[in-house]
Amino acid sequence: MSEEIWAALGATSLAEVRRRAAVIDAVTEIEPIEVDGAVRYAWNNGGGESAVWYFTPDGRALLLTFDHESELNLFAEGDYSVQEALYRGVPEDLVALVRDQPENYESLNLVAESGAMILYAGGVFWFDGERWRQGEGFLDHCREEGLDPLSESGFTYCLGDYRFGEEFTPEAIVGDRAADGWYEDDAEREKALAEVREIFARLG
Repeated sequence: MSEEIWAALGATSLAEVRRRAAVIDAVTEIEPIEVDGAVRYAWNNGGGESAVWYFTPDGRALLLTFDHESELNLFAEGDYSVQEALYRGVPEDLVALVRDQPENYESLNLVAESGAMILYAGGVFWFDGERWRQGEGFLDHCREEGLDPLSESGFTYCLGDYRFGEEFTPEAIVGDRAADGWYEDDAEREKALAEVREIFARLG
C-alpha cells in the first residue's frame, strides 16, 4: 500500500496535488499560511498525526509527515541534531521554510543549544519541479535504524485523506468519514456533504 501511494503521488500533477492539499486543509478547518513566499497547507487527525505541505512559487514543494507513535517521533527524544539531519539533501531554501519558524499545531520546534530551531517531522519528502524525492538524510536514518521510510514516517496513513490514485470528490471524502463513524445520522452526513461540495466549488 505504501509504495502504491508513493507511486500515485508521483503520477499526480503538482497542480492537482496542491488542489487536494488546499481542499483537505479547508475540510480539516486549517487556515493556509504564507511562509516566505510559499503557501502552507496541512492536515491533522487531532491525535498526533499530521501532513504538512509547502508549495513554492517556482513549482517545487516540501511535504512533512508525522506519526507520534512511530520510531521516527524524534520530538519525543528532543534531539535537534538528528532531526536536522533528516532534512539533509533537501535544498536549503526549502528547509528554510521550517527553520527558525513559529511552531504550530502540526509542527512543534526542536531547539539546539545555540538557540537554532527546526520544525519536527517524521517523514521528509520534496518535489524538485519534475518528481518527488525522499530526503537523503531521512532515508539514511531509516537505513541505519532498520525502519521502513514510508510506513514508519506515517506517509501512508497521513496521506489517506488525499486519496492519491483514487477518486477525489466530495462524495468520496464524506463516504470515507461516514465509514469511520463521523456522522450520527443521514441528516448530519448530508449537511457535511453540502459543506464539502462548497469547498470544492470554491477551490476548483
